[in-house]
Amino acid sequence: MTRPPRAPASALTMRTGFASSMRAADLSSLRTLFLAGEPLDEPTAAWISEALGKPVVDNYWQTETGWPMLAIPRGGIEAEALPHKPGSPGVPVYGYDLTLRNERTGEPCAAGEKGVITLGYPLPPGCMQTVWGDDARFVKTYWESLPGQQVYSTFDWGIEDADGYVTILGRTDDVINVAGHRLGTREIEEAISGHAAVAEVAVVGVEDAVKGQVALAFVVLRDPMAAADPAAARTLEASIAASVDRHLGAIGRPTRVHFVTLLPKTRSGKLLRRAIAALAEGRDPGELPTIEDAGALQSIREAVAGQGHAAR
Repeated sequence: MTRPPRAPASALTMRTGFASSMRAADLSSLRTLFLAGEPLDEPTAAWISEALGKPVVDNYWQTETGWPMLAIPRGGIEAEALPHKPGSPGVPVYGYDLTLRNERTGEPCAAGEKGVITLGYPLPPGCMQTVWGDDARFVKTYWESLPGQQVYSTFDWGIEDADGYVTILGRTDDVINVAGHRLGTREIEEAISGHAAVAEVAVVGVEDAVKGQVALAFVVLRDPMAAADPAAARTLEASIAASVDRHLGAIGRPTRVHFVTLLPKTRSGKLLRRAIAALAEGRDPGELPTIEDAGALQSIREAVAGQGHAAR
């Protein structure tokens, strides 16, 4: 049975309602909230932790690995002493030889340098060891993507800090090539999500005749009235662009910032970036059987139709 789209609601309204519900509920049996799926950004982690009044534990893994590669171990005295860092799922888990590597050279990355998250051989028990009936395909797909190295590639970007904590920056195929500069959409999203007016954001790359690709940002505001008229929307758009400039430089600045009421997501909470990019380029997003709210697609269509995406 197909559910009818919900009436659009601001993220601020939904978040306020969630927090109120949590405060009214008996949470005495809840000790910890464990999350998975989309990378957990720092503002969301802080908000949900405050709303619940309980620890929020993120982790990072893949279907192929079977269990977490990055986490904060819990249960032992020594493990409990390891602090959480908002925005990071944690440190490499025992059993994984996890290294961030430069996508062009295959060499290990220095602290603070963006790289591809890789695993050394052998993989621990529970990990996918091959593709059924096609060992060569398994090796070619997962173990030969980086030059000069035979390591398992997760095809995810990350940054490791000096303490060994890794922050996930999104998929390597979610990369925008702007005038020869490769930018991860997650990097731009992180820069935008730090703006005080922003509740949620999705960044996609669209084709551009001059630059090859340009970044478009679709933002759900904490207060929709902040962009209630064209003048206010332009001022806020410039402020958000300036925030990206400070974090990434002008090359990471979105060509446009569109304000929407909802972002298209699956029922498990993952952003439908390819559907957003298709709508931004005037293409059919195709069948989306897992979409949570079909009304979000119309919000994207209206934003693009009303503002366009010509480069400034």
